[in-house]
Amino acid sequence: MGNYIANSAKETAEMLEAIGKPSVESLFEDIPQAMLAGKLNLPEGLSEMEVARRMRELAAKNIVFRPVLRGAGSYRHYIPAAVKAITSKEEFVTAYTPYQAEISQGVLQSIYEYQSMICALTGMDAANASVYDGATAAAEATVMCRDRKRNTVLVSASIHPQNASVIATYAHGCGMELRTIPEKDGLTDLEALSGMLDDSVACVYLESPNFFGLIEDMMAAAEVVHAAKAKLAVGCNPISMALLKTPAECGADIAVGEGQPLGMPIAFGGPYLGFMACRADMMRKLPGRIVGETTDVDGKRAFVLTLQAREQHIRREKASSNICSNEALCAMTAAVYMASMGPEGMKEVAQQCMAKAHYLAEVLAGIGFTRIHSGEFFHEFATVSPMNTKELLDKLAERGILGGYAVDEKTLLWCATEVCTKEEIDATVTALKEILA
Repeated sequence: MGNYIANSAKETAEMLEAIGKPSVESLFEDIPQAMLAGKLNLPEGLSEMEVARRMRELAAKNIVFRPVLRGAGSYRHYIPAAVKAITSKEEFVTAYTPYQAEISQGVLQSIYEYQSMICALTGMDAANASVYDGATAAAEATVMCRDRKRNTVLVSASIHPQNASVIATYAHGCGMELRTIPEKDGLTDLEALSGMLDDSVACVYLESPNFFGLIEDMMAAAEVVHAAKAKLAVGCNPISMALLKTPAECGADIAVGEGQPLGMPIAFGGPYLGFMACRADMMRKLPGRIVGETTDVDGKRAFVLTLQAREQHIRREKASSNICSNEALCAMTAAVYMASMGPEGMKEVAQQCMAKAHYLAEVLAGIGFTRIHSGEFFHEFATVSPMNTKELLDKLAERGILGGYAVDEKTLLWCATEVCTKEEIDATVTALKEILA
């Protein structure tokens, strides 16, 4: 971010004259004087060298864990150098929602490419330009399924608790009835689901892999849900879809998820993006922006904001959502990551995640951390803890290891991705033996 050129004193004077203001300060005359920077008693500014030194002092307070064996919705993956090199270009960093679509062809094309990749990843027919995060995407998916006769959403007890919380908030605001499907051995109880389906159910929301890392039987769920004429919305990990059956292959109507694993660092929780894709018959109910491809007057390839008639900012009184923006830079990051990795690279990442997580589960079981559930899992799994989880994790942290996520005092949710090495996993097991001894 170094190419911005400040206005000269002459240019500033010309602009002030054009708008009829005597000074730059007069532009802020409506702001209370006590809130202006000159009234805040700020310390003197520092030199560049002093600022750099101060920043290094602050950065030294960070603890960089190796390894990281925690996921629970935010995952550490390797990010190719090309991703940041491309997405940090100033024309991308400063781009926002294209209000004048015709002159925003570059931004529109980047979003279109992202949408195309999400469709390829999920097997769905249409995707939007992303929403705020995975939890928002999950909630928006449940809302887009409702109609005048069906106003109930069924949510599995095995989904991420934060996603469940956001869905509940949306349901309350939209006047939808929310019911929870019980879980059985960490998986959605399909028998219980069958008994809960009636003419009022608009949508069933499941996740696979679910919060416990287990792979749900989505094909069986889709069969039960569609028999009751309801819609199935599926939350999924984008890395896992390079290896597992796509939501479309499993019969889902909507696929959503958190796009953070696609090239975004953990970064203390954000910014992330929620991806959303659906079958063609639900395209007009997708919230937010959708970019489409067309040709211009000269017959050349061009991009537009399509389906504008169903856009929230045009027909607000009939809108099913109040989202009309998108996470453009994060979506571009995901697109650049997927393009850099390619199908084979994505598959390799997924295979390594799965293999290393299964190795971790095997060696942990050997020292008393037995799995709680017996189902197949991707790169996360829950175990019992031989000692209080908080005490155990604190002792691991003292050794520079970020252990699993504490679900409760006796349950740990472990995760391994492609960046975890066998040596790091073995070192963790050695540390755990010492702690337990």
